[in-house]
Amino acid sequence: MKSSFNDIISSSELVLVDFHADWCGPCKMLAPILKEVKHELKESIKIVKIDVDKNQIVASNYQVRGVPTMILFKNGNQLWRQSGVVQKNDIVATIKQYL
Repeated sequence: MKSSFNDIISSSELVLVDFHADWCGPCKMLAPILKEVKHELKESIKIVKIDVDKNQIVASNYQVRGVPTMILFKNGNQLWRQSGVVQKNDIVATIKQYL
């Protein structure tokens, strides 16, 4: 998983990584919000979901201590990071700063 994760975040396009867990209530609230974000921004953003229980090394490497945590990457660089549930308009506004 790790090498493919690095390939994904090294993309020249924006990649929003959603670190989540199946047992996490706020993660379930964030999922439909991220679908709306993808619908609005279309091809200008790639959204990747990472289950922290199945990918503990990746989560540890990025010091994900709580879920949900979103990290925005471009060319392998972390541009933005936020934990907790964030509303669609706030996520879209943040992403548009980097387009």
